[in-house]
Amino acid sequence: MRRLYFHRDSDRGVKGTYDWLVDEVEELGDALNGASKEELEQEFADVIAWLASLANITGVDLERAAVAKYSNKCPKCGRMPCECKF
Repeated sequence: MRRLYFHRDSDRGVKGTYDWLVDEVEELGDALNGASKEELEQEFADVIAWLASLANITGVDLERAAVAKYSNKCPKCGRMPCECKF
């Protein structure tokens, strides 16, 4: 995503890129109400792409952040699988 869109997303800025991410999450929410698997896959891919773009322009290594927080255990209860009581 960085090689593909970093320049354009940087020009758009954090707020504009965040707004695109929110739009894509809304589209995913709509698709969850009966879309085909192919349509769902497209919407999930869009959300991941915009999340990665936002991480890139804010200088966050998304993979490192996810692994640091969720590596083989729940960050709240410390168990694998999660045993949190909700």
